[in-house]
Amino acid sequence: MKFLHPFLGTREDRLAEPMPPRGLRIAAYVLLFLLGAAVSVCGAFVQTLWAPLGVLIALLACGGLFYGGLRATGTKLGAGAPLAGWFLVLAVLLAPRPEGDLVLSATGTAYAYLFGGSVLGVVCATLPTRTGFLFGVPAPEPRRTVKGGGR
Repeated sequence: MKFLHPFLGTREDRLAEPMPPRGLRIAAYVLLFLLGAAVSVCGAFVQTLWAPLGVLIALLACGGLFYGGLRATGTKLGAGAPLAGWFLVLAVLLAPRPEGDLVLSATGTAYAYLFGGSVLGVVCATLPTRTGFLFGVPAPEPRRTVKGGGR
């Protein structure tokens, strides 16, 4: 996995980067949620329109958004916010309409888009970030033990 370090970085690299201000991160989470919803709709149509290549294009867009959110905010929620928007819109698109129409039908490319996007989102949410916590709160200092057992 060391061959990925120039592209994805290491935990030490991420911890050395400064965190964006809290207000900017909150605005980015909202924007990333909406972008995740938009990528979900676009990907649902692209994967069907250009069938084997369309799935790859849609998954590249998902992976780019999830990883971009992670790097822009420096937190795991940066990848989770677009994943939540992406998945919520897909849940709506999977439901049949009263007229009998489906946006995502039961095809191999639709399942590949659904499964591949979910895996990409989870993988991006587990990559190294600038903090150890979800929302960008710094880790507490570890407690030191006192030698001799007394206080």
